[in-house]
Amino acid sequence: MRTPHNERLSADSSAEGPERKCILSGKHDERESLVRLAISPEGVVLPDVLARAPGRGAWIGVTRAELESALARGKLKGALMRAFGKSLGGTALAIPSDLPERIEQALLRALTDRLGLAMKAGHLLLGSERIAEHARAGRVSWLGHAADAGADGCGKLDQALRVGLELEGSGLAGEVLPLDRAALSVALGRDNVVHLALTDTAAVERICLPLQRLLHFQGRAEVTGSDECGQVAVLSPLAVTIPDHGRAQAN
Repeated sequence: MRTPHNERLSADSSAEGPERKCILSGKHDERESLVRLAISPEGVVLPDVLARAPGRGAWIGVTRAELESALARGKLKGALMRAFGKSLGGTALAIPSDLPERIEQALLRALTDRLGLAMKAGHLLLGSERIAEHARAGRVSWLGHAADAGADGCGKLDQALRVGLELEGSGLAGEVLPLDRAALSVALGRDNVVHLALTDTAAVERICLPLQRLLHFQGRAEVTGSDECGQVAVLSPLAVTIPDHGRAQAN
């Protein structure tokens, strides 16, 4: 893939990793929090969410709505042309009209791939009864619910989670995922996946990143609080902070 000529380390890189600059907002952030764009030899702009395409890349940290606006107003093309400079070598730049959708689908795949790896490693629990048993015993590090999960089922597992963590009355709850049960079932190769839990904190951290990026791109990070990574000691950093407890509470 041909890639833009703008991938440069920030002068103020964080201790956790090098920063990149969003070509649309001008803001710097860790590269793991941004989405990388690469260019095919034909000059087509494509998402590279795993940042594996060779060469340099252009990075964006905006939401889908902001990207769609920038695309419609020609701001994205202008930013990419400035990022490329003469590196296009006369090749015409082509931005697919469905680029925002391609990015969202790529972010979804990155998340489901991570969930699949967690299941293969034996870190993912499925089934309400099994999850509830582990949750009450304090062996659940993260709890997730399908987007179309019933309120009663979510409530029972959330309660089991709070009991196991000795946080009754805190309002702590599992994460409502941007995937319905059909999508989760297909991704994990199981029937009727409605609730899922992780027992390994390292696996939670690996899933936090793609979920956080997806929620942010969908414009939901501020709603769910998923950008408060690292605030929950045992649970996923994908939940909302509980007032006065430094913990997390789902909306």
